[in-house]
Amino acid sequence: MQNKIDEIVEKAVKGEIELHEIDNFLEGNAAMVARRLALERITNSKLPSIGSTIIDYEEIKNRNAENVIGGVQIPLGVVGPLKVNGDYAKGDFYVPLATTEGALIASVNRGVKAVTLSGGAKVKIIFDGMTRAPVFRLNSIEDVADFIQWVKDNFQRIKEVAESTTSHGKLINIEPFVLGNNVWLRFVYETGDAMGMNMATIATEKACEFIEREFGKAECVAVSGNMCSDKKQSQVNSLHGRGKTVVAEAIIPENVAKMVLKSDVNLIHEVNLRKNWLGGARAGTIFQFNAHFANIIAAIFIATGQDVAQVVESSSGYTWTEVRGNNLYISVTLTSLEVGTVGGGTRLPTQREALSIMGVAGSGNPPGSNAKKFAEIIAATVLAGELNLLAALANKELGKAHMRLGRGLKV
Repeated sequence: MQNKIDEIVEKAVKGEIELHEIDNFLEGNAAMVARRLALERITNSKLPSIGSTIIDYEEIKNRNAENVIGGVQIPLGVVGPLKVNGDYAKGDFYVPLATTEGALIASVNRGVKAVTLSGGAKVKIIFDGMTRAPVFRLNSIEDVADFIQWVKDNFQRIKEVAESTTSHGKLINIEPFVLGNNVWLRFVYETGDAMGMNMATIATEKACEFIEREFGKAECVAVSGNMCSDKKQSQVNSLHGRGKTVVAEAIIPENVAKMVLKSDVNLIHEVNLRKNWLGGARAGTIFQFNAHFANIIAAIFIATGQDVAQVVESSSGYTWTEVRGNNLYISVTLTSLEVGTVGGGTRLPTQREALSIMGVAGSGNPPGSNAKKFAEIIAATVLAGELNLLAALANKELGKAHMRLGRGLKV
C-alpha cells in the first residue's frame, strides 16, 4: 500500500492528477494520507498535527467534507452544572464549549453558577420549523393572485408530495411573499431531531416540480430564494422564526449577584439598557440586541457538529432585564436557533461524544425530543453567558479577565 501511496503522491506533485482525483486511485484513508503528503511537498510545509486525527475519511466522504487532508483540533472545555427547567431539558447539565478565546469558558461558567444558585433557567420553545423558500416567476399580478390562491387550495396535495421524500419531515405551512410578479413560497417543516435544512431542500424541490407541472403559469427560478433565510441575518427569521425560537429566563437574587457576580442588579440592568439596547440601536445592530450570543452559540456549534455558518442567524436575538425589588429578572430570546442531534457533523466521533455529555446524542424518543432538549440547554447557556458579561462590564473587569485568562498575565 505504501508503494501505491508514494506513486500517487508523485503524480499529484507533478500535476498529473489533481488532489481531489486521488480518491479515484486509493481508498478513503489512504487517499487522505496521500493528499496530505502531496500538499506538504507542493507547499514545502509539514502537517503532522493536521495528520494526527481520528477521523475516518471513508466514513465522512460524500457526507461531511471533500478533499480531506486531516483534521483541526480546538480546545474543548465544559461549563456546569447548569440547572435547566425546560419542557425537555430537566435537571443539571454540563455543556461543552469549543473555543480558542481565553476567558470565554470561565466567563460563561461563572454565569452558570449564578443561574444555578438562583434556581435555574426556565426555558420554553415557542416555535419549531425549518424553512426553505423557492422563488417563482409569473407573467402578471393577476397570475400572482391566482397562484397564491391555488397554493392555498392545494396545500394538502403539495404536502403529500413534499413528505414523500422523507420519513421524518412534516410540512406544516406555506407562507407566500410577493414582490411584483415574483412569489416566494416559504415552506415550513417539522424535521424531528435533524436540523433539517437538507431535508427541507429535497422535499421542497419535489414540491416545486409538482407545482410547476400542475400550475403551468409559475416557473421556479431557484429552490432557495433567500426568504428562507439561511446563513444570513433577516427580518423574516426574526419575526417568523427558523429552526427553533427559544426563550430562557431566570431571576437572580440580590445576594447571588453580589456573592457570585460581584456586582449590583441595578448596574447590570443599566448596562443592558445602555449597551445592548441603546448602543445597539445607535449602531444599527438589527436583530442583535444582545451582548455576545454568538460567542456561546459558536462554541457549542463547533463542539457538537452543527452547521457553523448558521451561527449568523442562530445568534440573532434579544436580552431583556428588569429590576424586581432587590432582584434581577433576565431573559434571552433566540429567534432562529438551528440545531440538530442527528445528521451533518453530529455523526463525527468527537462531536457525538460532546452531544452525549448532555444526553442528546442521536434520535430522541419521541422523535424530535433530543433536538428540543438540546435547544433548551443552549438557550440556558446563552442566558448564563449574557448575565456574566453584563456583570463583568458593570464591574469594569472585562479587560482584566482577558489579560489574565486570554494573555496569561497577572493583574
